[in-house]
Amino acid sequence: MATVLIPQLLRELTGGAERVEVEGATLRRVFNDLERQYPGTRARLVQNNEIRPEISVAVDGSLAGAGLLTEVSERAEVA
Repeated sequence: MATVLIPQLLRELTGGAERVEVEGATLRRVFNDLERQYPGTRARLVQNNEIRPEISVAVDGSLAGAGLLTEVSERAEVA
């Protein structure tokens, strides 16, 4: 499972958790699993089926250049 680092503004939705484990081979699937576990998170991250323009997402330290299609390995860290 990938680890998602939860920013302070989303921790109210994760019960205060700073890190959560999610499944998904792409950011789309990671965000879908995050939404399944913590309803309301996807709306804060995605707009019109794209990562919100005011949000930067990195996978293992590299910006997600392919947007929601960015690949995520099983042991990736998503921030």
